[in-house]
Amino acid sequence: MRKLLILSGKGGTGKTTVAAAFIDFLSVGAFADCDVDAPNLHIVTEFTDKPEQKDYYGSQKAQINQEKCVGCGICEDACRFNAIKLINGKAQVDEYACEGCSVCQFVCPHDSVMMVDDVAGKQILYRDERVFSTAKLKMGRGNSGKLVTEVKNTLFKSSDAEFAILDGSPGIGCPVIASVTGVDLVLIVAEPSVSGMHDMERILKTADILGVKTAVCVNKYDVSPQTTEKINQYCLDNNIPFVGKVPYDIQASKAINAGHSLASVDCPAREALKTICTNTLKLMEEKQS
Repeated sequence: MRKLLILSGKGGTGKTTVAAAFIDFLSVGAFADCDVDAPNLHIVTEFTDKPEQKDYYGSQKAQINQEKCVGCGICEDACRFNAIKLINGKAQVDEYACEGCSVCQFVCPHDSVMMVDDVAGKQILYRDERVFSTAKLKMGRGNSGKLVTEVKNTLFKSSDAEFAILDGSPGIGCPVIASVTGVDLVLIVAEPSVSGMHDMERILKTADILGVKTAVCVNKYDVSPQTTEKINQYCLDNNIPFVGKVPYDIQASKAINAGHSLASVDCPAREALKTICTNTLKLMEEKQS
């Protein structure tokens, strides 16, 4: 299975818009949303059947046995995350503040604290003639990188398609690193701004460290043609393929708000994305050969 990952340096650059268009252009049979903190690819994909869901367990959390707790406050004093408070004479754990360090369990003289597996999110799998793997991490939970790996593994185990598209997370953190692992090409969607160019450079350096081939495109390039040219020149200077640029197009917002990808809308942005898709596929074929 060949794997294309689409990334961006920050949220809102159009990464998911590009991914959704590619999926429709190519009639891709396997795809995933690896942005587990804020997944949204499902908004522009049409599945009528209910998905398969299962709990995702992250790190453990502290839990207080209310019958054993005497309200001595030792655990509250020992918690450096201020996750434990005495309420009505009993210790209570704030699940969003608890980091699972288990210090409270260690210091409790009454054996009233236990560490329990925490449901940190949901894994979701859609399948008909296509397979779509995604997940939703609960607010305040860590382990996003591990959940991304589970999303990818579930997709690869559930589909025998020859080609897969992965919609990654913004930035360069753990979920991005987990997304990059094992893919054939990373397409970076850049924003034509000074900060957007800086974000692009950070991803390129991260991908280079991980030994993954990259390419760049620019969304809404006509908002700042000068910066777009700087991005293009940066790619030329560093031997990074520049596969195209997409103009600002009001039809894009209208299509997404209606739950459609740009592949289904006759507009300038669609034609530009189709060219980028073609150029990206050529790069992947060159790598394979």
